[in-house]
Amino acid sequence: MTGTGRQIPRATAALIIINTAVFFLAEVLSGSTQDTSVLITWGGAWVPAIKEGEYWRLATSIFMHSGIRHLLNNMLMLYVLGSVLEEMLGSIRYVILYLASGIISGGITWHYYYTHGRMVVAVGASGAIFAVMGALLFIILCNKGRVRGLSLRQMTVMLLFSLYFGFTTPDVSNMAHISGAAAGFLLAVPMYLIKPGALHR
Repeated sequence: MTGTGRQIPRATAALIIINTAVFFLAEVLSGSTQDTSVLITWGGAWVPAIKEGEYWRLATSIFMHSGIRHLLNNMLMLYVLGSVLEEMLGSIRYVILYLASGIISGGITWHYYYTHGRMVVAVGASGAIFAVMGALLFIILCNKGRVRGLSLRQMTVMLLFSLYFGFTTPDVSNMAHISGAAAGFLLAVPMYLIKPGALHR
């Protein structure tokens, strides 16, 4: 249930279940998800592998997390904010925005790491979750500063605090956060403003 007593929207619930299932499967079958080799095996966005053409890692890395704290932090944010965005966009558009933004932020992050000579492995849903924040920010702006109990001030503070937390925490991909938020904001423009069927009128 959400904080308002409603059921968690199905797409948000499905994303939480998939992320959690992948995490525990990796832990049980391969060992600690804080082990770099495990993250690579389970589809982490490893810079050298993507350079060699394994672009699918930009998608699979969205569902892989390093350690239980990483998973819980992201799933809590997805539960709270994803439920609101899904109600505003509908399940299909919400999932498209979530996945597309996650892949876009992953690609931008990979390019940043590659051009700076950092052969790292990146994992986590944070790029997609920051996209949810960016999309909600746009929708709130379109609705006179408030939607579903979220105000413009609350959303802005939450986004800025999350970015600050990333910049002050070691081993966090701030590029994924920034690019994810930007991608979510921009993708929300057509997805929210163009209503279903509008292009066929």
